[in-house]
Formats: sequence, structure tokens, C-alpha cells
Amino acid sequence: MVLEELDRFADDKGILVMGTGDFTHPQWFKEIKEKLEPAELGLFKLKKEYKKPTLKGTFADTRFILSVEISGIFSRKDSSTKTGRRTYRIHNIVFAPDIKTVENINSQLGLIGNLKSDGRPILGLDSEKLAEIIFNINPNAAIIPAHAWTPWFSIFGSMSGFDSIEECFGKYAKNIFAIETGLSSDPAMNWQLSKLDKISFISNSDSHSLQKIGREANVFDTELSYQGIMKAIKSRDPKKFVATIEFFPEEGKYHYDGHRNCDVVFHPKESKKHKNICPKCGKPLTIGVMNRVEKLADRHNLKIESQGNYHQYDNRVPYYNLITLQEIIAEAFNAGTGTKKVKAEYENLIKTFGSELKILLETNEKELKFSAAPLVTEGIKKVREGKVKIRPGFDGEYGKIEIF
Repeated sequence: MVLEELDRFADDKGILVMGTGDFTHPQWFKEIKEKLEPAELGLFKLKKEYKKPTLKGTFADTRFILSVEISGIFSRKDSSTKTGRRTYRIHNIVFAPDIKTVENINSQLGLIGNLKSDGRPILGLDSEKLAEIIFNINPNAAIIPAHAWTPWFSIFGSMSGFDSIEECFGKYAKNIFAIETGLSSDPAMNWQLSKLDKISFISNSDSHSLQKIGREANVFDTELSYQGIMKAIKSRDPKKFVATIEFFPEEGKYHYDGHRNCDVVFHPKESKKHKNICPKCGKPLTIGVMNRVEKLADRHNLKIESQGNYHQYDNRVPYYNLITLQEIIAEAFNAGTGTKKVKAEYENLIKTFGSELKILLETNEKELKFSAAPLVTEGIKKVREGKVKIRPGFDGEYGKIEIF
């Protein structure tokens, strides 16, 4: 996961703008300053001398936006607890419009905790205080709560979060204009909360590996610049913020409730019957995203218009549910995603059609049939039609997909 590889992999995936990630880490920030150069306002590109060819043999034109994910573990007074305090664990993404802003953020946060210990620093820093620091440095910086619903480290997490943006960020709540849906939730789930009506929903791949770049993404039709992207997100206008690309949320690690060690997995209704206690070990279940959304939702039975895996509701930013091309090929060949056979087919299709997202979203069936293995074409068609079966993920375990 170095800039040279992020640059070329993004192009093969069909991603134009990537987050740099980890800008608080001194070594990584040094790499950013050495290897990237300014492109459009607030965006950067890899210097020519570091470029590596893509699978297609071309050179990418990827842009980078300065970003970091920050883990805050902090406590607040809470009279309902035995200790009189409650601990919160929140991950927030910070986007910065320029290098100077990052330098100022790093020097401020460096006084609070050790920025060298991890790419995603763990700070004993309240989210409201983080917002104060960031927005005092530069009001054009952005804070977006990461994977907003995951149980352990998120703004709405069942095990460690708040019930509202206002509770979390206090007087800075007005500056929070978006949340990240995360792998285990999609916009339809978030549309059930009227308190999020003025909040945008973004989707990022949170990739952790090159192969997973673009598994979630945002589609914009806007000026290519930091401000252009941020304005599009803020606008919630489907003409500018065209769509998001989402996992099928059941595939995410925390969709249902359960206990991985006991192999207990429950729909929220089943958890309720068991009073949120694991029937095997007697300990509390890990309450997943679906359950938590239902708890905070004040709208139900939304009239969502769906065409296959494409979903729209009430002039909101629509979204696609996708399964990655490697997973589709792997299931078509009944082989692992890392096998030679799967890799060869993947590379052949990227060389033929240009990018993974183009193949999954745009390439017509006739063209696919001409170049792809028959079951791969069939798999892509099934995903587009939303005809997949998934055993939902729970307690840190990804859901299991069946296309065929």
C-alpha cells in the first residue's frame, strides 16, 4: 500500500481520486511530500519518476486527496453508569485542502498522542475537541465520521457510540455534513432516520489492500478539485453527486448480531427473543448494524425504486450494490480470489475493457460474452439484477455470497 501502487491500481479499478490515508504518520507524510506534486486545487498526483505501468501497460492519471482516519477513545460524564463516566470509541476521517493545513494538524495532534505508533493514530481525544482543533486550523477541512454504524468504533456504534451527531460533536455538529455508510450499511438503511435528512452519505473502500480498492466508491459529476468534491458532497444533488457504490450490506462484517466464537448469528428479531444474550455462552451478543439502525430509525417501509442493483428514493443520491470482479470470477471458477486462474481472467478483462468499475457497471452483455468466460458474464449479469444470496456477516466476520 504505497503511493506508486495506489496510483496504478486505482486506474485499473476505475477510480480517479484516492485518499492518501494516514497523513498524520511522520514517515508516510514524508512520502506524500516527496512523491506527490500539486495537480488541480487541493488535489495531488504522483510525480512522473515514480510511475509504474497499470495492468493495461498505460500510466495512471490518479489524483490524491489528503486524508487520514483518526481513532478517538475518550470518556464523558454519564450518571447512568456505575462509574459516572462512559467511554466512547469513534473513528473519524479528516480531509485537508493543502499541505500547510496537514502540517498544522499534525503538530497539534502530536502534542496529544503518539502519531508514529500507527497509520490510524489512537488518541484520547473527544470528537468535539478534535473538531475544534481541525476547524480552527482550517474551516475548509472536513471531518466525516467513518463507517458510522460499526459496533465498536463509530459515531452510532451499538457498543461505543452516540445516538446523534449533535451529541458527538456538540457545537461543531453544524460543520459535519456527511457520514460514511461503511460496508455493513447502505443509504436505504440510513434514509430511515429523519435526523440524517440533511446529511450526505459517502462510501469509501476502506481498502486495507490494493485488491479491495474501489469496493465502495462515490460517483461525482463536478469540477475536479478539493472544493469541487466537497461542494458536491454537501449539495446532496444527484446531478453533482451522482451515486454511491456500495457493498451488499449483508456482506459487511457487522450486518447481523451474533457471536463469532459460538457461531451464533441472529436477525435483530431473534436477538430480541434472546434478550441480546448469546444462548451458547451466556455473554452479551455483539449488536450489529441492522439492529442499531432499526433502534434509531423513525421511518419504515420506504418506497424505494429499485432496478436490479440500482436504488433511488425521493430525489436522494442513488446507489448501486456491487460485488467485486475478483469475487465474481472466483465464484464462477469455484476457486480462491488469489489463484492464478482468477488473476489471469481478471487481468484479461481489465486489459480488454479498461477498468473494473466499467466492467461491473457499463459494459454491455454482448461485449462481455465476447471476452469473458460464460459464467463470469452470467455472474456480472446476476449482480446487476441484484440476484444474489448472502449469509449475513456478523461480529467481525464477512457475509458469505452465493451468486450461482
